[in-house]
Amino acid sequence: MKKFGLLLVGVIAFFVLLANIGPLLGLALSLVVSYYAVKEFMKTDSTANKVLWGIIGLIAIGFSIANVPAVLGLVAAYILYLVYKNWNKTKDTIIESKESSDPFTNFEKEWNALTNK
Repeated sequence: MKKFGLLLVGVIAFFVLLANIGPLLGLALSLVVSYYAVKEFMKTDSTANKVLWGIIGLIAIGFSIANVPAVLGLVAAYILYLVYKNWNKTKDTIIESKESSDPFTNFEKEWNALTNK
């Protein structure tokens, strides 16, 4: 049942990610342009160039704000990662019985396993 739930969540997350590929690419491109505009703005000494890079930076930030649905795509990608990570995970339960708590019994089992090889 756990695998079915993981599969269902994974399929839904995949389709959400697929639907948000465009906004993800737009967000990535606008963030790269914004970074480059800020970098060039800080580098230049000319007032005209500062105004030009400032306008380019504001336009790129506007495009970044317009691509806010890409955040859903990022969340879907993270959910897909968690589904992939937890797919074959098993519960680690340690059950100690009276027999296994005796160190000499465990030693005998291990010694027999080593000598029988």
